[in-house]
Amino acid sequence: MHGTDRHPKMLKALNPVQKVMHKGHRPEWLIGQSMMDHAVKAIRARAHLERGYDIPYLAGYSIDGHTIFIDRHMPKSFIYRKRKVLTDRFLIVHEAVEKSLIQLLGMHYLHAHQIALHAEQAAVRAEGITWEAYDAFMQDYIKVIGDEDLTRVPDTLDLTPYRDFHDAEELKKMKAGMWPCPNFEPKHKVHIAGLQQSKVQVSAPE
Repeated sequence: MHGTDRHPKMLKALNPVQKVMHKGHRPEWLIGQSMMDHAVKAIRARAHLERGYDIPYLAGYSIDGHTIFIDRHMPKSFIYRKRKVLTDRFLIVHEAVEKSLIQLLGMHYLHAHQIALHAEQAAVRAEGITWEAYDAFMQDYIKVIGDEDLTRVPDTLDLTPYRDFHDAEELKKMKAGMWPCPNFEPKHKVHIAGLQQSKVQVSAPE
């Protein structure tokens, strides 16, 4: 989900929190491109990517978390300083991190979004791209709830991110334009380290 100045309340809430860097400190987003490539591959191995629907604010995820959606009209790349840059990977990082924090840790959407946004920024800058150039490109393709182009919304889309910023009537209109979307089988079995062991320890007799 990407903020837009077409929805000022949302833009204010979703804008990244900027910190003043102290002299001598490494930027918090500094990360190697190779490591980011491995992270994106790991996410792609665990989640389906679906690009056949209209998605408010560019990207989202299914209720079960097994599918990441990117808007069908969103280009897969843009030109930055005479080189072609693939952009799906940045949105994938954001949506995967955000959904994981909400679904596994029960975090509030706005808190999860801030963490996911910093992860997205790290991925963008690891490619040697400025956030300003990337964000400006994204703004041209954002669809907001109420747009006439928002006619093919997947019925499995998780609506959690939209409820804080839209009233019941707006959400009702969006639901009216929903299309059937298959529930994909998970590519990877979720495993939380130590969870099974903890259950055994709790249930074991003294």
